[in-house]
Amino acid sequence: MTDADFHARIWATAQRLIGLRQSLARWAAETPLSEDRQEDLVLAAYEAMANSAEHAYPAGQGGPLEITAVCAADELRVTVADEGRWKTPDPGETVRGRGRAMIGFLSDASDVEHRDGGTTVTMRFQR
Repeated sequence: MTDADFHARIWATAQRLIGLRQSLARWAAETPLSEDRQEDLVLAAYEAMANSAEHAYPAGQGGPLEITAVCAADELRVTVADEGRWKTPDPGETVRGRGRAMIGFLSDASDVEHRDGGTTVTMRFQR
């Protein structure tokens, strides 16, 4: 990471994500991305963070969440990682459950890695 990269580690609860989203938006504003793409990046990252806070840990308890954003020569890469447990989405849910699709729509590419010690979402945004 360089001084121009973004990194934060917090205890993920809904209340704490607001400040983290604002910090990420300030960082994104200093990147070469257009304003529209900055908004896409922040919204996609926030969705990944909210999924971690809401689904990876027991209700309301939160847990560790780490976000890293790196501005490379041809893309910006954002990684959101938690240490919680993966929950298979409920196929009967019709109102919610669109977060991963939204991340895929907003980013140029995204990957989700499930492991014993948590989940990592990586999103890429072309410059």
